[in-house]
Amino acid sequence: MDLQPLFEPSSVAVLGASTRPSVGGDMIETLKRFGFAGGIYPVNPKYDTLLDLPCYPTLTDLPAAPDIVAFCVGPGRIPENFRLLPDIGAKAAVIFGGGYAEEGEAGQKIQAEIVDICQKGGIALCGPNCMGVINPTYGSATYLQLAREPDAIRGNVGLISQSGSICISLLSDVRRFGFSLVASSGNEAVVYAADYLEFMVDHDATKVIAMFTETIADPERYVAALDRAADKGKPVIVLKVGKAERSRQAITTHTGGLAGDARMFSEVLRAHRAIEVDDLDEFVETIATCQGTPRPHGNRLGVITSSGGMAELILDRADDTGLQLPALPEADMQEAVRVIGAVSGDGNPLDAWGNGDFNKNTPHGLKVVRESDANDAVVLCYDNDDNAPLGYIETLMARAKFLRESAGQSDKPHYQMTMRPGLRIEDQIPLLREAGVPTLFGVRQGLQAIDRLSRWTCGGLPARSPAQTLDAAAFDFAGRKTVNEHDSKQLIARFGVRVTEERIVASAAEAVEAARSIGFPVVMKAASDDIAHKTEHGLVKIGLADDGAVEAAWADLQSVLAGLDARSDILVQEMVSDGIEVFAGVAYHEGFGHALAFGMGGIEIEVTRDFALRMLPLRDGDAEAMMGEIRAAARLGPLRGQPGADTASIAAVLYALSDLVASAGPTIREIDLNPIKVLPEGQGCVVVDALIVPASKGE
Repeated sequence: MDLQPLFEPSSVAVLGASTRPSVGGDMIETLKRFGFAGGIYPVNPKYDTLLDLPCYPTLTDLPAAPDIVAFCVGPGRIPENFRLLPDIGAKAAVIFGGGYAEEGEAGQKIQAEIVDICQKGGIALCGPNCMGVINPTYGSATYLQLAREPDAIRGNVGLISQSGSICISLLSDVRRFGFSLVASSGNEAVVYAADYLEFMVDHDATKVIAMFTETIADPERYVAALDRAADKGKPVIVLKVGKAERSRQAITTHTGGLAGDARMFSEVLRAHRAIEVDDLDEFVETIATCQGTPRPHGNRLGVITSSGGMAELILDRADDTGLQLPALPEADMQEAVRVIGAVSGDGNPLDAWGNGDFNKNTPHGLKVVRESDANDAVVLCYDNDDNAPLGYIETLMARAKFLRESAGQSDKPHYQMTMRPGLRIEDQIPLLREAGVPTLFGVRQGLQAIDRLSRWTCGGLPARSPAQTLDAAAFDFAGRKTVNEHDSKQLIARFGVRVTEERIVASAAEAVEAARSIGFPVVMKAASDDIAHKTEHGLVKIGLADDGAVEAAWADLQSVLAGLDARSDILVQEMVSDGIEVFAGVAYHEGFGHALAFGMGGIEIEVTRDFALRMLPLRDGDAEAMMGEIRAAARLGPLRGQPGADTASIAAVLYALSDLVASAGPTIREIDLNPIKVLPEGQGCVVVDALIVPASKGE
């Protein structure tokens, strides 16, 4: 879909323009204030001229084909006028009002007709149920609000929001950053978030992209656009709402039910190098942080404050992020003390109270911190406000000037940060903004924003090549709903994973012979493509210690199977009693691909839902990081004098699963390895049970 007529129209038709206060009148006034150079065509049969422009009775009376038509009329007049768009040569449209797909069958029918017209006519529709679009760089706007100060809006942030209110909120404060493009996408009946994202990735004036997201209608194009944005050095900041976890598909394995929408979406964003935030404060502060030049190339922060208490609070909050606040090296500490006087703590944050001479201490503290090899970025943190009844504004302006001067003498990013949101010295903001020094509001929000941007700038883990591949013939699952435990384990074993010793047997006598060969005690199970979950049918017999127990188990299994409409083999398997149980599994998520989950095994994974998640393929270091992310990570380490689990073998299993999926591609929907018994360090691990679910035809 070509979005140029939407964002860079050569002409705009305003259906429903009026001289009285109205959306249409405000839109024409906004276009004039932006200095829009194209044609503006008011459409209203009540007027011959309107706001010093010729006014036309209907869309069919326009002097030329409009690039975009803005529908500033009630819903009852939209269908009949929308049908005219292909005939008059319109290439784009905006429908502001609601009452379409979100409003029941009648609204859905109208929206379906509009979508059909757009698809056949190549018309880029913004909305319905939206605020519209703004392109301050080009000087155009088909937006619901009057632009009182167009120059103030201009900046480098591209905003895509499915919520109109979020657009209003973000555009209400342009002191720290402005906008290159704004798209209030609304219902996304025709133009999706992925379309807007693609356009902004290629838009030269857009350096940062901010997205307020409810749903993703075209996930494959969306993630491809995220990758292109990262490759072009454009951070994409995403605030996703509606995070209630729910599964939207039939689930066979544990893995398929683990990752609801929220966890999956977060991992998709991580895998495709976007920056996810959790609330509107973090959203805005991260956008503001991206305005800094240069950007942080490490997570070590050097902070200057004027209070020991502030320093302690900052240290507490830094622990909640991935940032490090390394102590000042001894030589740097001595240089700080030489001018400032006594310094509390280890010098980071550097409490510059000292002798009380801030005009002397602040620039010296900044010099010490920016020249230290112990940090990658510099933060000056203190509180005050324009409306404070105490103190001197001149003193605070001087601090901002010191920070600006320091930034100009350094290749490290500099930031000014308040301890809590809502406090600011207004005149400091443009002074620092011009020098590429962001002003951040709130310690929690500011530190999190710096942390997120530093992670993004430093890039993700290095790519990894599969250690093992198999050809397509190994993944021929034709006619199989599931792949039974034995066959699943044999396939997984081809990727170097240790599985239980086991044999398929055809009689009680063969079962006894197999048990003797493997060594008592043993386990006996059904092995059937038709029975995904054996335990709930009584088809797992454990701890069989002699010939008689094996013969009795054979009889019990045959009796149960006789009552089931399922074909099954019988499996005799070694019993692994030792080790810690963990779980690993893969599930395919439509449009996003395969994800790998890891956590503690057995039924614990269902009870605690304590698991780490990654999109596949894994990158170098992912498996090791996943083991450290679960809440129960300590149980894998040495405890009470006992050796730790063989975590290297767990990592090998996770990487093997990644390699298996890389070879299998779309033929596999889900994999469960549960439990995996992890033995003490140096002894490896063993996959005890496994299940593969092939993709259904057409999936």
